[in-house]
Amino acid sequence: MSHTEIPNTNYNQNILEHTKDIDDSLFTTKVQLESDRNEEIVAPTLNFLQDSWRRLKKNKGAMISFFVISLIIIIAVFAPFFAPHDPNAQNPAWSNLPPKIPGLEGFSWFNGTSINRGGALIDSYDQSGVPEGVYYYLGTDSLGRDLLSRIIFGTRISLIVAFAAALINLIFGIAYGMISGWMGGRVDNFMQRVLEILSGVPNLVIVVLMLLVMNPGLVSIIITIALTSWITMSRVVRAQTIRLKQQEYVLAAQVLGQPTIKIMFKHILPNMMGLIIVQVMFALPSAIFFEAFLSFIGIGIPAPNASLGTLINDGYKTFRFLPHLMWYPAAVISIIMLSFNLLADGLRDAFDPKMKE
Repeated sequence: MSHTEIPNTNYNQNILEHTKDIDDSLFTTKVQLESDRNEEIVAPTLNFLQDSWRRLKKNKGAMISFFVISLIIIIAVFAPFFAPHDPNAQNPAWSNLPPKIPGLEGFSWFNGTSINRGGALIDSYDQSGVPEGVYYYLGTDSLGRDLLSRIIFGTRISLIVAFAAALINLIFGIAYGMISGWMGGRVDNFMQRVLEILSGVPNLVIVVLMLLVMNPGLVSIIITIALTSWITMSRVVRAQTIRLKQQEYVLAAQVLGQPTIKIMFKHILPNMMGLIIVQVMFALPSAIFFEAFLSFIGIGIPAPNASLGTLINDGYKTFRFLPHLMWYPAAVISIIMLSFNLLADGLRDAFDPKMKE
């Protein structure tokens, strides 16, 4: 590296005289990066799902909801291992016992005591002859069945209904919406008029008509929810299909002679998966609430099985005297619906960050 010679002038000589005590080690040589390294990408490249997961992890509410939902699903799937008692085993001698949890006897809510008709505080477990060491963590119902075990199995039934309805929602909603949006014209007009007719019929009317044909139970509830829940999905998919089929890559695939089915599943469907996932996440709590509503009004899951709606209905009848029979299943269904909605909001922001702006 060549050095530039300083002109010998009085001004420069004065500057050199004042700066001769400066240590040369304070000066470092400027290293110039090579031109090819200046354009090097340091950060790793991320695909769509990885980038969405990175944004989702920044949403604390969505991540907490994700872990809560995962924990509830694990407990529901392995319900026989987590339930401390048989959910359908009846013991009328131990009916309406209050909650009692070992180690928490210092709290009035979990020490197994209750107030009798005379207003005196009594030990319900001792009065009912419950052996030492037997605990009912959330108490028992009017037939002596363990409430915690029934909530665990009831959550399992509610989740089965929700995920089964979501699966049918995906199959029928995506197929109907893509066909309607791709065909267009008279076909699209006719298919949308059919949707308007179906959406105009109240869900409760469909439930009553289904009960005339089928017996009340899990299958009839799933079919009833599936008959109407896919309408919203089909409309969303139709709108996205109409937008995406005008894109250049779809037109190029048509020019190259690719079949319509391949274009739909290879080019159109992957580009709307984010919106479909968000729509499914919003449909799950709606299905859970609708099943709970049917069970609450008495046309849901038949006895002795119970869902969260059935348990709320049973606790509602004795709420003034035994409030814990309704509080606990109501709290569980509230946590499930809140978690699904928060996670759906987080997924929507992660898949489409421009929407938040």
